[in-house]
Amino acid sequence: MSLKRSSSSFFLFLFFYFFFFFFSTHVSSQACQKTCGQIPIKYPLGTGSGCGDPRFTRHITCDTDQQTLTLTTHTGCYPITSVDYAKQMIYVTDSSMSTCACTRPSQGFGLDWDAPFSFHDDTVFTLLDCSIDESPVFTPLSNGTGRVSLCDRQSSSICTFLYSNCRAISLINLQVSTCCVYVPLDLGPSFEMDLKKLKCSSYSGFYNLGPAQESHPENWNYGIALKYKFNVFDEYPVVCGACERSNGACGYNTQTSSFACNCPGGINTTSDCFFLYNSGSILLPWRMGGVPFVMGCFLDCDESALKELEVLALANSIGEHQRMEWLEEKA
Repeated sequence: MSLKRSSSSFFLFLFFYFFFFFFSTHVSSQACQKTCGQIPIKYPLGTGSGCGDPRFTRHITCDTDQQTLTLTTHTGCYPITSVDYAKQMIYVTDSSMSTCACTRPSQGFGLDWDAPFSFHDDTVFTLLDCSIDESPVFTPLSNGTGRVSLCDRQSSSICTFLYSNCRAISLINLQVSTCCVYVPLDLGPSFEMDLKKLKCSSYSGFYNLGPAQESHPENWNYGIALKYKFNVFDEYPVVCGACERSNGACGYNTQTSSFACNCPGGINTTSDCFFLYNSGSILLPWRMGGVPFVMGCFLDCDESALKELEVLALANSIGEHQRMEWLEEKA
């Protein structure tokens, strides 16, 4: 073997193992996805461990097999129908919720106390078939002459339209007096709606209800609207913007929870992915010992070598001995 070949192999060896040790402390084995089903995924949401904001990971997950985005709370699992990143809103549905299409019993809905989101102001909850005698939403007057609802009196017409114009509910033939319109503010700091404790059989949730739609419950947007904040000051992280502009996905180091930019191929950096497109070199993802790291081919590589290297790197299926033999041949 010539001195030049031996020297080149030595420097390539150092190059590869430098990146191996450098990235092994910064890389997760899972590349963050840009979509989950039809829903685009952006910060602070993520598709798995190490993706998005760590505060959201436990509450919002992506089923990679079913390609469904799901919100999980202590009261159940709820499909996410859409996300409005501009307004920082998440929309979910509850299969146990009563609508004009179907009325069914429900246990209620609640958010975890440590969840990084809350109910949006546009969300309206209507409690259905509440016990007039036992439900805590009705309390006796101080003079003992009757009972008065603690629910929103300004929205009493919503109950009327639900009970009379909503076929699935009207068929049960309930009294309007058993209906109670709640708003998120009334749910307390725990954001809990326990129908068993409230002595109500079911509920409806809807959002963005305009005056023109009020009398047409069949056209309401049934579901629950949640709002979230990026941080205390509600500021979008600058470093995340740079990461996304470089075709990366914002994430975090699973060991330290510090920021990480997930680049194509599963490589994480602490800034962005622009290094992958550096004009002075072409860097390709490789996997060694189950850990992705960057492999480089500098300016003295010819076109055929680049193509062969790319095929080997992306195939990611040959052994280490074969890889090193190939490198020695190209040195």
